[in-house]
Amino acid sequence: MDFFAGVLGWTVLAEPGGSFSGWVGDRLAARVVAGDRGWRVFFGGDEPRELRGGSAVGGGRVLHGPWAPRPRGGEPCWVELMAEEPDDGFWVGELGWGVRPAGEGFVLFTSSRQGEPRPVAGRLATSRARGWRVYFAVGDVVAACGRVSALGGRVVVDPVVVPTGLVASVEGPGGGGGCVLLERPEGWGGAWA
Repeated sequence: MDFFAGVLGWTVLAEPGGSFSGWVGDRLAARVVAGDRGWRVFFGGDEPRELRGGSAVGGGRVLHGPWAPRPRGGEPCWVELMAEEPDDGFWVGELGWGVRPAGEGFVLFTSSRQGEPRPVAGRLATSRARGWRVYFAVGDVVAACGRVSALGGRVVVDPVVVPTGLVASVEGPGGGGGCVLLERPEGWGGAWA
């Protein structure tokens, strides 16, 4: 938690049971639960339930996504599913998403829950990483990578321009908490907004 607070500028609050929450102003950016490994992604939906790959449908109001205010530095700003054998039909069936091809091996999942379809997540066919990758907004990717290194983390992929914008892939000390940093996204999904 201290690592991500230092990299992303979170205000950290202790929660019951040894867990912590990271805040950006008055917005909850992440909750770190004692004993969990990796990021767990919660999607909006009508019925709370477990999904695949470290994801679930959560109850309550969606805090981040295509209809939320522009992401502030330190807030989640995109999620992307890395899958060797894509199963887009599962996500369409479970969450009511649409699928829009967006490049070789890449699709955008879209949602029309609140009006016109908007990109809600991406999916990349790859044999590298698997599962959901969480993107966090930062003001300056190069400076954030400097903080990652200074705090004992590792920059896995140096800053590079991809369809979402300028990104870098990082992980915390000991290899935990791998995520992607996205520089100054205009909205949910950066350039996809």
